[in-house]
Amino acid sequence: MMVVMTSERNETTQQQTQTMSAVFDALPAWERRFRAARVSLPEWADDAPDRSLFVSNATGTYEIYAWDRADGTQRRVTDRPNGTTEGTLTPDGEWIWWFDDTDGDEFGIWRRQPFAGPNEAAEAQGPADPEAVPGLAPSYPAGLALGRHGEAVVGRSTDEDGSTLHLIRPGSPEPLEIYRHRESAGVGDLSHDGTLIAVDHTEHGDAMHSALRVLRVDGDAVSTVAELDDATGREEPLGLSCLGFAPLPGDTRMLVAHQRRGRWEPLIWDTTTGEEHEIVLDLPGDVTAEWYPDAGALLVEHSFRARSELYRYELADGGLTRLDTPTGTVSGASARPDGTVEFLWSSAEQPPVVRSTTGAVVLSAPGPQAPPSVPVEDVWVEGPGGTVHALVQRPADAGEGPLPCVFEIHGGPTWHDSDSFAAGPAAWVDHGFAVVRVNYRGSTGYGRAWTDALRHRVGLIELEDIAAVREWAVASGLADPKRIVLAGGSWGGYLTLLGLGTQPDAWALGLAAVPVADYVTAYHDEMEALKAMDRTLVGGTPEEVPDRYAASSPLTYVDAVNAPVYISAGVNDPRCPIQQIENYVGRLEGLGKAHEVYRYDAGHGSLVVEERIKQLRLELDFVARHLR
Repeated sequence: MMVVMTSERNETTQQQTQTMSAVFDALPAWERRFRAARVSLPEWADDAPDRSLFVSNATGTYEIYAWDRADGTQRRVTDRPNGTTEGTLTPDGEWIWWFDDTDGDEFGIWRRQPFAGPNEAAEAQGPADPEAVPGLAPSYPAGLALGRHGEAVVGRSTDEDGSTLHLIRPGSPEPLEIYRHRESAGVGDLSHDGTLIAVDHTEHGDAMHSALRVLRVDGDAVSTVAELDDATGREEPLGLSCLGFAPLPGDTRMLVAHQRRGRWEPLIWDTTTGEEHEIVLDLPGDVTAEWYPDAGALLVEHSFRARSELYRYELADGGLTRLDTPTGTVSGASARPDGTVEFLWSSAEQPPVVRSTTGAVVLSAPGPQAPPSVPVEDVWVEGPGGTVHALVQRPADAGEGPLPCVFEIHGGPTWHDSDSFAAGPAAWVDHGFAVVRVNYRGSTGYGRAWTDALRHRVGLIELEDIAAVREWAVASGLADPKRIVLAGGSWGGYLTLLGLGTQPDAWALGLAAVPVADYVTAYHDEMEALKAMDRTLVGGTPEEVPDRYAASSPLTYVDAVNAPVYISAGVNDPRCPIQQIENYVGRLEGLGKAHEVYRYDAGHGSLVVEERIKQLRLELDFVARHLR
């Protein structure tokens, strides 16, 4: 299925296509994995299921596409130099809302465009779609819910206002502010009839464990209908998350994720009566869910030991049926009105594909496909805080070892590596490196206690687990101790810089992408939602607990760094801002430490394929020059 971009481009001849394919095939496998077009899991309009949105890099930049399933046509909705990925459909499928920031800084406004595309008059006025909510000032996004009667709830976050939620109603000249608090909060969902609004909030001050509030608006009066809070007043706070109201008129039930048994599980909460029904499943890992469109069943996603699978759960009798998905990772799933399920699947070996439980491929990316990589191996290592799970890939023809090795550390920190396709690690394998990815304490998918364990000794706890896996890699004969590279992006970049300073003899090189480098300056410059997360992780602000920030800051240990370090940074990054990186680089320069820095004009990573390839090429070159 080809992506329709413009009528001119759609006239590409077969000869041109063959030429492009030949050029593609001549590229090294690692580069083809980046250049091969990809598509995301399509989102479809609730009341117009033939109308869908997806994200693709078909033009070399990740942008939003509209897909009319009835006639098969597709068109690109957005076209911006630094790409666009955040968009959604109104329930009737008539309008597309997309978020417009500046060069990846994540600070901006919502715009909207007809599903069928702009008319001639709109196109004549210029490329920009009109503001979806005129008069609502730019902000960081904090959720969006679109109703069936033209209403919308927009969440915002700014340094000045904290978190605010605004209700937009047809015929009302101004958005109505319905929620405000200094701590982080966001839009949970809007009920089917538009009368109830769910809010995920952290008013108790713990950004890792949200509570829920349900609001009703009558005229300009806002009232609280219900509260659900598992964090306040507990010695060990627990989190809640809104998974969505029931998709039926007048139904006030909400699907909620909770942590009451030490892991994520679903429950159904009747927001009118307060009745709760916990869905207890005999599955060992984290469980989340969404409603089937008729609200008679739940689509369950089960994650365990870095892999995931899907089930259908019958609400009437509690029957649980596993859906047919290959071994690997489901990165998103959606139940269609006909009862089929579409899901985005991949493994470390096989590239992602959008499949259906019918067995069909739902949506194919245009052009040549990405070449496969090698499968991942599971390793379990005893660490100071318990058993650490690591994923290992090794070159198919490299022998037993010891091999040069890249420890590719994931970001988050509340995230985890899985058996899923990743072009970066696959590139290192192609170049003869073993790749090790560690799901350190702080990672999700191994229970609440594992995720929450990094508090107050932030960074240092994760590095203890990484060090334990490094010791295993050397002792097992996998890794050459003199050729181990510590690498990562975002929080992984932070752990890279912190590891180079606190474990200077363990690592031959460091590759840090968009890292936290100076924790204090990062706190003061980052977006408000991350300030709240840092206060939770570290236990306060830099002024309240300066010793903890100093102990967890890479800048504190820069004098001890022995290994050459490569740093890449987005100049518009609101998550790991540029100035704190410049502070660290300035210290490296003053100390005469071997280092290189690459700055690029985007935010927390790039949505441009050429830029991603350039960055990896620079890392490969740096390692080739510094690692014997």
